[in-house]
Amino acid sequence: MDFDRDDRDFGEGRDRKGRGGARDGGERGRGPGRRKMCRFCADPKIFIDYKDVPQLHPYVTDRGKLVPRRISGNCAKHQRAITQAVKRARNIALMPFTVQGE
Repeated sequence: MDFDRDDRDFGEGRDRKGRGGARDGGERGRGPGRRKMCRFCADPKIFIDYKDVPQLHPYVTDRGKLVPRRISGNCAKHQRAITQAVKRARNIALMPFTVQGE
């Protein structure tokens, strides 16, 4: 039995282990999903303020890092404003720079 392993047919867009290959677009069966809307653009009455820590808290991870735009769904303008507000809140000790170790 002399055959090349590379000649096997693994199906449309599949690699040898049955996972999606490079041709599947990286979706992995999730579908297109729904586009996130910037909550500050949707409701102009919401104002980004560095003194309002509970409003800024969802945009900072439990490790103290800022949540990126692609996760939070903010537009570029409001993401910059949130970043500036978090930095100001950290400088006057309203928010921590890092999380205490366990």
